Amino acid sequence: MDAPSPSALHDAVLDWYDGHARELPWRGVSATPWSVMVSEFMLQQTPVARVLPVHAAWLERWPTPAALADDSTGEAVRMWGRLGYPRRALRLHAAATAIVERHDGAVPASYDDLLALPGVGDYTASAIASFAFGRRHVVLDTNVRRVLVRAVSGQEFPAPAVTRAERDVATSLLPDDEATAATWAVATMELGALVCTARQPTCAACPVAGVCAWRGAGFPAYDGPPRRGQAWAGTDRQCRGRILALAREADSVSAEQVEGAWPDAGQRERCLAGLVADGLLTQITPGRWALPG
Repeated sequence: MDAPSPSALHDAVLDWYDGHARELPWRGVSATPWSVMVSEFMLQQTPVARVLPVHAAWLERWPTPAALADDSTGEAVRMWGRLGYPRRALRLHAAATAIVERHDGAVPASYDDLLALPGVGDYTASAIASFAFGRRHVVLDTNVRRVLVRAVSGQEFPAPAVTRAERDVATSLLPDDEATAATWAVATMELGALVCTARQPTCAACPVAGVCAWRGAGFPAYDGPPRRGQAWAGTDRQCRGRILALAREADSVSAEQVEGAWPDAGQRERCLAGLVADGLLTQITPGRWALPG
């Protein structure tokens, strides 16, 4: 099967999105650019259902970048809760501080200004510019990449990292009109999240099933480099999470408490040192640690 035409994909996906888009607090006319930015940091490797309550609590406490910048990094880590990858909280705090210092407290609209903020890479800058300001950018998250590689390239999964060819395909499909391009970006993302999922795609409900190259080729299995799983049990990530949970729930945590949280002494000490090195914990006295002030 030949690759579908851009117009065929645009019409089908945009019509589908118009009737199936989820109502999320960082979407719609009432969402502030700061709400969009917070959501993009939180949604990295984290499902929407887990993000929703934390996003709401975050915006209630810190409704603007200036409000977050005025508070401590330790409180940002505490409010991050169990979202995982807590260094994102430090990066978001650093980005809020830079927004206050460089942009008078307003989230910038341009890709270049966004990319210059701490903790903001290509994807996040493109997503904020597109979703918060309606700008025309290629937005390639995991869901978008999966939709495009299946529909256009006829493969089950994209490569582990974005390739030049993949970006060229995405660029060629980007609508010319800025507002339409911004909607296309979020619509393809939603399609990948709800229908063209990684494990169990529901092709019967897909608006582009009739022109999908992967479906037309008989659903060939992925034959690229091994895809990394998300191991958790027994990992340093789990150990770090347990130690950090103790610190979030108290003013400080003792060496005895840390010892009780994880049985492997070598791994425990390594993870504790890593949390301090990453700025997520501060040693306040010998044998006692706390969130940074």
